[in-house]
Amino acid sequence: MALKAGTDNKRNVIIAGVLFCLVAYLGISQLFFSGPSAPPAPAPVVPRTRPRTVTATSSQNKGAESASNSANSVSSAGEAGPAAEKLPSSGLDPALHVEKLALSESIEYAGSGRNIFSEDSAPIAIERPAASARQAVAAVSGPAAYVPPPVPQPPAIDLRYFGYTSTKSGSLKAYLLHGEDIFEASPGEIVDHRFKIVTVQPGQVQVTDLSYNNTQSLPISTN
Repeated sequence: MALKAGTDNKRNVIIAGVLFCLVAYLGISQLFFSGPSAPPAPAPVVPRTRPRTVTATSSQNKGAESASNSANSVSSAGEAGPAAEKLPSSGLDPALHVEKLALSESIEYAGSGRNIFSEDSAPIAIERPAASARQAVAAVSGPAAYVPPPVPQPPAIDLRYFGYTSTKSGSLKAYLLHGEDIFEASPGEIVDHRFKIVTVQPGQVQVTDLSYNNTQSLPISTN
């Protein structure tokens, strides 16, 4: 029984060693015989061209198309990019026409006024006035004399002196009519808050208008 157990262990060791050598061989062959993986190829660059708009005749269109095709072929053979736009050459004249320039320079000024494009053209003479119009008017009329404004005159006192009476002391009192109101006033008294009686005499009475500080004599009225 002991001999059988040792034989089995030896057989297992041999099988394990063979398997180990096989795995090692596969790993070494994979490492040395298989090279690095190549990167994927880049996608080709397609040039983008924009649409062309050319208004010309049929022959010019054919020439433009042939020129565009040749330009596209050269561009595709060389560096990738859009083709340049070719313009029609009809109507363009880069030459300098000296005769037309000389014709424009030979034009002479035929106006009646001053030629502002010539140094020899003198300015138009403008006659100067003999004297100023304001000075002439002042010489005829002379200096205006200052006239002061009129002094406003005070209004007339609208009292009516129609009678008088004598007091015990011998002084007189006047009877005055203002509108429909009758007043009896002695010297120094004020009638209707405005008129001050100064003196009273049989033929007249002196009254001062306090609003204008104006004194007037009112004769006696017989009516």
